[in-house]
Parts: sequence; structure tokens; C-alpha cells
Amino acid sequence: MAEKDAAFQSLDEMAAEGDAMDLNAEASLEELDALRAERDEYRDKFMRALADAENTRKRAERDRREAENYGSTKFARDMLPIYDNLRRALQSADESEQEVNKALLEGVELTMRELISVFKRHGIDPIVPQVGDKFDPQLHQAMFEAPLPGTKAGDIIQVAAEGFMLHDRLLRPAQVGVSSTPAS
Repeated sequence: MAEKDAAFQSLDEMAAEGDAMDLNAEASLEELDALRAERDEYRDKFMRALADAENTRKRAERDRREAENYGSTKFARDMLPIYDNLRRALQSADESEQEVNKALLEGVELTMRELISVFKRHGIDPIVPQVGDKFDPQLHQAMFEAPLPGTKAGDIIQVAAEGFMLHDRLLRPAQVGVSSTPAS
């Protein structure tokens, strides 16, 4: 019978061991759940950091392109009065002066061509409205408005100065006179 008691005690011990194993298993499952939650949290942080790095890369690329295309805006604006002065110099010479000052005018004309060439190389294009074109507030600046018979309201009646675009941005609007509705 002593053996029987030993066998029962063994079973009791085994049951206690099973209970301890169940407690350890529950603790292990809780630990596993905690590890999974921590893993998911780190995965979320990693994905956010990855997205943030990608957004930063795209933003830096966009800023680099804008700096490349539009970084010279201030300098380009400062060059426009030179263009205007050269154009006025060429337009102001009468036919009689053209023969006398032929070499001088040729030099001014060559300088003007070189300036236009440099403008084109750097993406600066002129806006050259014509008399009779429709006024566009996105490209033109109305310097005055006057009624002129034979025109419609909003037609350009005089061009005071050309405008310029730097790539797809307005550098300076063309300065124009605009027709108002003629008085009846």
C-alpha cells in the first residue's frame, strides 16, 4: 500500500506540476502577446520613419529643382532694365543717325542679341503682346485704360514694356494700355 500512496503522491505531484506548467504557459502567452505588441509598435514606428524619410527626400528634390530653376529670379529681375535700355537705345535712333552711328548701333544690337541668348539659356522668355490682343491679367499689367473707337473693351491698345517669364513663373508682367468701352 505504501507503493499505492507513493503512486498517488506522484500523481498529486504531477498534477501540481501540470498546474505550474499551465501558469508558466499563461505567463509565456502573456509575454508572447507583449512581445507581439512591442513588435507591432516598432513596425509602425519603422514604417512612419520610412515614410517620413521618403517625404523628406521628395521635398529636398523638389527644393533642389526649384532652386535650380528659380534661384536666379532676383538677378534676372535686375537684368531686365538693361534689356529695356538697350531696346530703347535701338528704337530711338533715326534713319539719319543710323548711318552716322552705324558701328555704335551695331555694338548695341550685338549686346542685345547676346543678352537675349543668355536669357534663353536660363529659361527667361519674353512676353510680347501685340496691339489688338486681349488683356490677360496673368501676363499683363494695365498701365492705363482709355476709350478708343474701333476697339473692344479689354483689347490692348499700346505696349509700354515687354514682360518676361522665368520657366513657368511670371518674372515681370508686360506693361500695356487697355481699351475701355468706347463712349457712345
